[in-house]
Amino acid sequence: MAKVQVIDKPQRWDLAFSRDLPNPDEQRDMTAQDLDRLMSVKPFCDMDEKTFPKNLPLRGILQNDTRIRHYANGGVVVRQGDYGNSAFLVLSGSVRVVLEGLDPQVVGRRGRRQRSVLRSLARLMTNPRSPEVRDPGTYPQMQAKKPQENQAGRDVVFVQDLVNVIDVFPDAFEKTRNEAIGEGQMFGELAALGRIPRTATVIADGQAQLLEIRWQALRDLRKHDEALKQHVDEQFRKFGLADALRASPLLAHLDEQTVQQVAAAAEFESFGSFDWFGSYKQLRKKDADPLKKEPIIAEQGHYPNGLILIRAGFARLSRKHGHGERTYSYLGKGDIYGMAELARNVEPEVKPDAGPDADRGQQVALGSTLRAVGYVDIVRIPTRTCEQLILPKLPAQLLGTPASPDADRDVALPQASDDGPMVRAGAENIEPSMMEFLVENRFVNGTKTMLIDLDRCTRCDDCVRACASGHTNNPRFIRHGTIFGHHMVANACMHCADPVCMIGCPTGAIHRSEEGGEVVINDQTCIGCTTCAASCPYDNIRMVQVRDQSNHDAVMIDPDQGKPIVKATKCDLCIDHHGGPACERACPHDALKRTDMHDLNTLSKWLNR
Repeated sequence: MAKVQVIDKPQRWDLAFSRDLPNPDEQRDMTAQDLDRLMSVKPFCDMDEKTFPKNLPLRGILQNDTRIRHYANGGVVVRQGDYGNSAFLVLSGSVRVVLEGLDPQVVGRRGRRQRSVLRSLARLMTNPRSPEVRDPGTYPQMQAKKPQENQAGRDVVFVQDLVNVIDVFPDAFEKTRNEAIGEGQMFGELAALGRIPRTATVIADGQAQLLEIRWQALRDLRKHDEALKQHVDEQFRKFGLADALRASPLLAHLDEQTVQQVAAAAEFESFGSFDWFGSYKQLRKKDADPLKKEPIIAEQGHYPNGLILIRAGFARLSRKHGHGERTYSYLGKGDIYGMAELARNVEPEVKPDAGPDADRGQQVALGSTLRAVGYVDIVRIPTRTCEQLILPKLPAQLLGTPASPDADRDVALPQASDDGPMVRAGAENIEPSMMEFLVENRFVNGTKTMLIDLDRCTRCDDCVRACASGHTNNPRFIRHGTIFGHHMVANACMHCADPVCMIGCPTGAIHRSEEGGEVVINDQTCIGCTTCAASCPYDNIRMVQVRDQSNHDAVMIDPDQGKPIVKATKCDLCIDHHGGPACERACPHDALKRTDMHDLNTLSKWLNR
């Protein structure tokens, strides 16, 4: 008979955000005075507490999902490229948003901390024999019973490096392009809600007091109050849009004034559902045609009404084929659509002595249909703005082959360049049926998708054993999955570009690591609600019963319900191991590869080897 250990079931607010600080000298708890102060400032003073449910009150959100941070002059609040898990509101003082020109090493950028070789060997020697063994003393609900213990040393998500860059590196700071943000302004909410990297580094300009709001609070505040949603959209149009445009190779050659003119004319649009995993799972059950359920962004045969830049998400490119359509590629963040047609439709130069009937060129329609695969944010630059501000300054190597005016022929797309891909190069080397398979199953979302060549795989399970050895004898993936031809997409976390598993997590236990953006789970704050497992479109998250290592590996039981306590587990990409994913390194026949689906060149070479 299995032994059991009775402990309290973890709850959402067992560990308040204010008690999850990396610096032990900072404030540990939100006081009643702090809450009264927050309720007197915007945007919270404009919110109606009555619109919030009783089990999720506004003051409860502020008390448990926010924390007050103090920064000295030059302290780094967030760093460009780190993945955002929270937003900030300036309570007093000011900060500077450094948009470009600051050396990453100046703001404390370091390589990821990994286990030493000795620690790795020691872990292999001490792996428990029972599955999913834990130390319950590390759980917040157990620590609450021992208030004398200091939690400052526990592993946290929000690690900030407080480096006085302005005082120590004045010359470096003077060369940057930066903007000030003052009291009452908010920043970072776009990265937190969109699950995308920070677009700028933010540094305290003198003594600053900030309210850090984790993204679960932002989600709940947006859900129950319209004002915050409007604020976020306005912030993107004001601050984020120009940066999104500058990141495109099309606009990298434009001067600042032209970029601002383009940004002023650009339109920000969204297609599909933010939590698209629910509709996608229903679609798979019904075995319906996915094309009919994917919103059309632009349609083949229509006249291009602007240049489209994909800001977030994925979009399917398809062309008419017989009585249906065939998928030939897909676009993701930073890719463009419609440039070849717009370039062909620009009026060619006409000689001064040419008559009024001179041939000015035949207009061409769009040569493909663009559909939202899940949720897509786009920036649409009007045709006239493109013709006047972008095309005249666009280098020839970025433009590619002009489109044919023949609407029945395939429209040529701009080619990839050294400055960045305008479309995904390599798609032409992947069979159309394989491309359909990848897009319809939404595998294009993966940045580290596990692909297995079944012709080479001998089913030796060395990959599974290697994974288990590095994770206390518990493999974090299943050598099973969806098969197409002789290739299988295994049930291993793909560390998605759009990780929808994070959307419903009430505690933030599942989150992106700041350094590399891998999707990981904090076992201490996971409450076993199964939301992430139910939300994963690929069934790559498992719920497991946990055991108490201090009580002869007894199964932990919730006393109220008499049921085992469960935790979510999945592949963590071996982020603290040397050499990367153990599964890939352990395969003796080179049958397994972790692939970024954004890189179709590498994918096509591996599929066609």
